[in-house]
Amino acid sequence: MPLHAIGLNHQSAPIAMRERVAFEGERLASALVALKAQPGVHEIAVLSTCNRTEVYAVTDTHTSPVAEWLATHAAGSSDLHDYLYTHGDAEAARHLFRVATGLDSMILGEPQILGQVKQCWSEAKSAGTLGPHLDRLFQHAFATAKRARTETAVGNSSVSVAASAVKLSRESFVRPQDAAILLVGAGETIELVARHLQAAKPKALMFANRTLAHAQNLASQYGGIALPLEELPRHLDAADVVFSATASQLPIIQRAHVEAALKTRRHRPMLFMDLAVPRDVAADVAQLKDAFVYTVDDLHRVVEENVQTRRDAASAADAIIDLQVARYMEMLALNTHGKEAVRKIRAHGARAREEAVSRAKSQLAAGHPSEAVIEQLAHALTNKLMHAPTTAIRQAAIQGDAELVRAAGILFPNDDTDDATGTPPQT
Repeated sequence: MPLHAIGLNHQSAPIAMRERVAFEGERLASALVALKAQPGVHEIAVLSTCNRTEVYAVTDTHTSPVAEWLATHAAGSSDLHDYLYTHGDAEAARHLFRVATGLDSMILGEPQILGQVKQCWSEAKSAGTLGPHLDRLFQHAFATAKRARTETAVGNSSVSVAASAVKLSRESFVRPQDAAILLVGAGETIELVARHLQAAKPKALMFANRTLAHAQNLASQYGGIALPLEELPRHLDAADVVFSATASQLPIIQRAHVEAALKTRRHRPMLFMDLAVPRDVAADVAQLKDAFVYTVDDLHRVVEENVQTRRDAASAADAIIDLQVARYMEMLALNTHGKEAVRKIRAHGARAREEAVSRAKSQLAAGHPSEAVIEQLAHALTNKLMHAPTTAIRQAAIQGDAELVRAAGILFPNDDTDDATGTPPQT
């Protein structure tokens, strides 16, 4: 049965369009049931994140009602068709494998998407819309993503300024677990820094902000103490590492502040990660012997190098995906053809049985001896069932088709044991 992947993402549609078909919670469960009820639809899974909504469907035909259903159920106007993409069969599998690996993400190689794909599989399974076809597809996607991320650098290296700043600080002269760290500001960037620092378990965290309540909120969330921004100069000497990202139009950390802090610290070095534009750390601070300052420009260079590393790895990951798509489609074909072959063999056996039984009944009705009728039935049935395979095997042997001959040996083993008991026949 045909496989479809239909959806829209950050590349094909603006957020105003994506949010019209965002599904979560009860709405997702209802969508799964409604889509499964569409004519000709056998299996359904829906992947819905902030950057994409995609429906994976197994249907009777190569046309699918999913796109029309999405357009009908999108909030607002029904112009959704202009933003949808559709993939079928091998391309649908390739698309899911790339999504799960992070190759189709806004941030190349980001790891969160694999968890979201697993959640998509779990939701479909819970809703009863996941059948054997999609289950195999998703399991193959999980294995492919794991292999691609293990064997390539597609998920390595930090690609956000906040993550890169934390990584750089961890590689500096002081380990976070031995460091007192000061975070200046309370916006999204500083919160991301705090989140990344959590794993490093710093010795102490301090949060300074113009609005003390915001600093207190971060301090309670990530563990630490809160300071009003005006007290920053008095506490600067306690910090080994400073991350700063405020909206100030003028530097809030001046050279004089740092000179005083270094003097109190007996010139133990300090690391400044200035993530603000305009800069929070005065430019001349970098001239001080024991002050090491990184700006956004420095970090962007690190980020771009890391992005390039991921881009280079993406081609290797794509090669793995291509191989896994080919293997998946081969497995699917073997499974489909195998089922068809079994169906034909069983149908052939059923016809042979019906013909033999009908002939035997006629002979019995005509008064033929039952023993002779049974003997003839068995003989006729054996000949009917074995004629085609034995003819094919003889022809294969003549033509040197060793593969078919080997297959025949597996299908019809030379077994000297008794069929019913598994014991050697009595002599």
